[in-house]
Amino acid sequence: MQKKLIGVCLINFLIAALMGLTLRYFFVHPVAFNFRYLTHAHSHVAMLGWVYLMLYLLIVHYFIPEKKPIYNKLFWLTQFTVVGMMISFPFTGYAAVSITFSSLHIFCSYYFVSLVWKNHKVTSPLVRYLLKSSLVFMVVSTIGVWCLGPAAAILGQASAFFQIAIQFFLHFQFNGWFMLAVLAVFLHQFPIDNQALFKRFFNTLIAATVLTFALPVSWFAFHPLLLYINGLGVLLQLLSGYYFILLLKPYWPKFWSGISNVTKAMYTLALVSFILKIILQTASIVPQVAEMAHQYRNFVIGFIHLMMLGVISGFLFAFLLQNYSKSKNTKSLSFGIYAFILGFVSTEVLLILQGVYYFLGLGMLPHYYLILLLCSILLPLGILFFILNLKNYDTKTFKTT
Repeated sequence: MQKKLIGVCLINFLIAALMGLTLRYFFVHPVAFNFRYLTHAHSHVAMLGWVYLMLYLLIVHYFIPEKKPIYNKLFWLTQFTVVGMMISFPFTGYAAVSITFSSLHIFCSYYFVSLVWKNHKVTSPLVRYLLKSSLVFMVVSTIGVWCLGPAAAILGQASAFFQIAIQFFLHFQFNGWFMLAVLAVFLHQFPIDNQALFKRFFNTLIAATVLTFALPVSWFAFHPLLLYINGLGVLLQLLSGYYFILLLKPYWPKFWSGISNVTKAMYTLALVSFILKIILQTASIVPQVAEMAHQYRNFVIGFIHLMMLGVISGFLFAFLLQNYSKSKNTKSLSFGIYAFILGFVSTEVLLILQGVYYFLGLGMLPHYYLILLLCSILLPLGILFFILNLKNYDTKTFKTT
């Protein structure tokens, strides 16, 4: 992969992190920005400028053998839409300009899907299932975006239809497109030949992804049946996690011994976060837990960051770190990685702990917002040190089987 393009993705991530830091600063000292508008900018740049474009590069690098110029051109066109959203959202929120850029990004993603579908070459049928399913979920998720306009015009932004459309997009972006694409890149490193076991893993994972959408629907259009559907979904997800462990078990010792300590640290973050995600979604079987997760914003933000920073970004950073030889793992790179991990863990603990305080009626933690802000500084700091060490990145493909 080209260092320049990776650098673009990381700079997008740094900008998104700085926007997030500014949002946290809002609660310590007033800032001359519209909080909601900046939140939209933060989420769009993080999802579409960092995760989407990094997955774009990884998919093209590992699964497209013939690197046609169109992929570079499409990357830069997509980045243009990200810059447009980066500039417009903080000042206008959802308005004509920002909606135009976000719509253009969706059309770019459709073209990307068509190119990958036509040109991909994947040796393992197992990885091919994951890759193609991730692309399907990407396209399906955008149905939620196209429903926002009619929902707002007909029923208003406070309507259940509007809120469910947002949740539809977020659910199938995070749990469908992002998660399956990351797993495709991760698992293509292993010579998995147990097709029966993989099919059980794949089928339970896909079913769980679809069925667990019932939980966010229940927040806005409650029906007892939705809780049972979600319950089935989380049980299937638990089963898919078990199959995932069985798939990796024969190959894990050799894989683990061949990567550097900082790469191990980032894979540990990603895999532990993945396990926590499954555990937390399993806990949502209990109706009181499901309601609490929706009622207290700290839990919602904590879960989104668990997925975005822990699982998805953890895997993406680990993939990049595998292209640093052990001799190039400098102290500053290690500092950046551990700063990012510490920033993530500390902010997650604070978010969840404050949520528990709210739930128990104990009020605010002492100096909560200030401590949260100080811990959050570690996130952009870690990303910055990663960018500064990009010169040591090796453009060769990490060893796969």
